[in-house]
Amino acid sequence: MLYKFKSRATPDLIMLEPNGRRVLQIVGKYDEDRRGILQVAEMPAAIAALEAAITQEEAERRAAEAEAAARGEELPEQEGVSLRQRATPFIEMLRRCQAANKEIVWGV
Repeated sequence: MLYKFKSRATPDLIMLEPNGRRVLQIVGKYDEDRRGILQVAEMPAAIAALEAAITQEEAERRAAEAEAAARGEELPEQEGVSLRQRATPFIEMLRRCQAANKEIVWGV
């Protein structure tokens, strides 16, 4: 399953279901029926929530690396793609839509 985020200000942004769900959960817009709208007024808070989640994930990784180094171990490479890599295109979409005063919709 895919999430297709649409706006009149940007090209469509497509995410696989687990990644789209995670981004929507972070911004507080996840709904079981996988349809929704993000109004322009909600975009600053959505950007802030995503940036805070990215910062937290990176801090947790650095802490785990430091803890492993203290034990004389090496932390395995991070599996998969980081939240920063997944969320950056969505954050850019949010910024462009906010500047153009256009909402983002999905599942419609």
